[in-house]
Amino acid sequence: MLNQSKIDAFLEDVMRMMPDDVHRARAELEHNLKAALHAAFARMDLVTREEYDIQAELLSRTRALLEELEGRVQQLEDEHKQRKE
Repeated sequence: MLNQSKIDAFLEDVMRMMPDDVHRARAELEHNLKAALHAAFARMDLVTREEYDIQAELLSRTRALLEELEGRVQQLEDEHKQRKE
C-alpha cells in the first residue's frame, strides 16, 4: 500500500493551494479528502516498490528455470528421436 506520509504530504500540498476561505473548513475537507484517497488507493490494490521488486526477481528466476527446463526437454526429445532412427 502507499506510504501514509506520502498521502499526508500530498494532502498538505492540496490544502496549501486552496483559497483562504476554504481553510475555514480545512479539518472537514482534509478528513474527507484523506478518506477518499484511502478508498481509491485501496480499490487500486497497489503494492509497494519492494513487493514489486521481489515479484520481478522471482519472475526472472522462474523464466530462467523455464528456459533451462525447455532446453533439457528438447535435449531429451532429440536423444529419443535418435534412438528411434
